[in-house]
Amino acid sequence: MNRAHRRSGVLAAALVAGLLLGGCAGTGKESASDGHKAAPYVPDGGRTAAPQPSAAPPSAAEGQATDGPEGELRAPTRTPDYLSTFALDVDTASYGYARRSLAEGELPDPSTVRPEEFVNSFRPDYPRPADDGFSVTVDGAATGAEGWSLVRVGLATRGADPAGERPPAALTFVVDVSGSMREPGRLDLVQHSLRLAADQLRDDDSVALVAFSDEAETLLPMTRLGEARHRVREAVDALAVRSSTNLEAGLRTGYDVASEGRRDGATNRVVLLSDALANSGETGADALLGHIDEQRREHGITLFGVGVGSDYGDELMERLADKGDGQTTYVSTREQARKVFVDQLPAHVELRARDAKAQVAFDRETVERFRLIGYENRAVADEDFRNDRVDGGEVGAGHTVTALYVVKTRPGASGRIATATVRWLDPGSRSPRERSGTVEAAGLRAGLWDSGHDSLQLSAISAYFAERLRGGSLPGAPRLGELAVYADGIRGRSGSAVVGELAEAVRQADRLIGERPEGEGEFTSSDPYA
Repeated sequence: MNRAHRRSGVLAAALVAGLLLGGCAGTGKESASDGHKAAPYVPDGGRTAAPQPSAAPPSAAEGQATDGPEGELRAPTRTPDYLSTFALDVDTASYGYARRSLAEGELPDPSTVRPEEFVNSFRPDYPRPADDGFSVTVDGAATGAEGWSLVRVGLATRGADPAGERPPAALTFVVDVSGSMREPGRLDLVQHSLRLAADQLRDDDSVALVAFSDEAETLLPMTRLGEARHRVREAVDALAVRSSTNLEAGLRTGYDVASEGRRDGATNRVVLLSDALANSGETGADALLGHIDEQRREHGITLFGVGVGSDYGDELMERLADKGDGQTTYVSTREQARKVFVDQLPAHVELRARDAKAQVAFDRETVERFRLIGYENRAVADEDFRNDRVDGGEVGAGHTVTALYVVKTRPGASGRIATATVRWLDPGSRSPRERSGTVEAAGLRAGLWDSGHDSLQLSAISAYFAERLRGGSLPGAPRLGELAVYADGIRGRSGSAVVGELAEAVRQADRLIGERPEGEGEFTSSDPYA
């Protein structure tokens, strides 16, 4: 029985239907029914009047901040023709789960492959701002397909503050102890992760622990760490596998505990550790997602999802985190757990921006058509870019966010190609801020693989790889074997082990696709770039 069939036997049809109806935070446009199909092109001669255009004034220098009064941009002098707007997303779970599937000899289900999460699993060395908010970097290169380029929008936040300077954290860990967590690499890995977190957090941070199977139980109320670390370890050691998965009970209890223990001026967050294979309790997701959204809006409690297990409810975990204004990651080894709970924990605790959105305005005079790679379920209506009642994404310290576009330029194009603007709310004052950057046609003339730009190449390899796994194609995309060779080159120059892992995953996918019997499971998507 393949992985997709095992997963469908666990998730009730009502849950899936409820999730599709429940939507996700920050979505202002309707997306494809499966949430993962390629977005359509903006055709030549498309939108002629864009509402609330967001291009920077033509005098703005490339990559230069253009803050106006109260962080607003001044009115642009001309109207852009093509707009692309989405909520920022720093999830990485899709890439981690795909790597595990490939290592076990199976191609990931295409519906679980989200290119933006592959790309954002790597941290380019973008310039960092001195203040809260973002730096904006826009660059690109020619793909080798006639007229087609990749345009990259790179956003970065300031790194974590020195110890003692960040606000305290109040974290409620909600742990799945259902029967499916008995498999090695699930509950044992969760316990290891929680012990790491208990050692990493500061004395003035607070922790609570909730366990759930068919029912939920509070093992530790919100407790200031200080001298109580032993109590956290004892509660973690007491976790034991029980029966069915009542995720609804676990999250409701977890949010109740988080609400009761909420601390003013602290980062209040629920951390869900689960394989997200719900099979009891409230499985029509509307009520569950609604409760998460209510707690976020009323109490500022956000959700961080940590996925485990070879069978993993990826779609459910992502939708829960989106509704909870948080992010997801996936761990399958102790090394990955250490990376998340030791190396990256300050970034998950320390907030740099709330409700962050990006809008890219392409110039009709130089651009014939374009498409954003991924972010389908994070789309925002163009007119809602500056509507701060429309939810965006939360971004922590030291994060980078990358968005890649395939862009077909007009013959002989010169001048501006695109202006990228990021808007966010200051985490303290909640006042709006914006910054912009631009890219010119001259910046796209170098060939992608000839430019010596390892960072841009790594972003491209990740996106091309993901698009191939979900059955799509991109103009100028090399074959998987070639992608692996390019990744090997970056690995050799940088010494990066994580790039080596990417190269191996690409090779595993290449072997698995090549081993398919003719006609079995073949990708059927047509090439929209012809």
